[in-house]
Amino acid sequence: MEILIKIISVAVGGAFGAVARYLINISPLANLFEKFPFPTFFINITGSFLIGFLLILLSDKFQVSENLRIAVIVGFLGAFTTFSTFEMEIYSLVRDRSLATAFIYLFMSVLIGFIGIVAGVWLAKKF
Repeated sequence: MEILIKIISVAVGGAFGAVARYLINISPLANLFEKFPFPTFFINITGSFLIGFLLILLSDKFQVSENLRIAVIVGFLGAFTTFSTFEMEIYSLVRDRSLATAFIYLFMSVLIGFIGIVAGVWLAKKF
């Protein structure tokens, strides 16, 4: 039963995160700059800040339930932006002095992720 409550917590947080992302994408921010994808940039930077801030706040500064913490960090921020999790993983590697691994992860994620998009577009066009 405990795992079901955690899953529901993530789902509820995720629903709010997805809606928040959608609202930012349809807001006036969407047309702030002509060719620069400002809403996604804003979401990624805000999410990166929030995951760092809330991780400490909800773990070290305030006593909150694990369900609330995962609803906010895993659910809300996970749906709001996956970039924040990526940034937090790099931070953890740097904090643990695994600088080579952090750099490889950063570089390879961006490069191979981009190659994945190009390959996906190429493959879809073949259908």
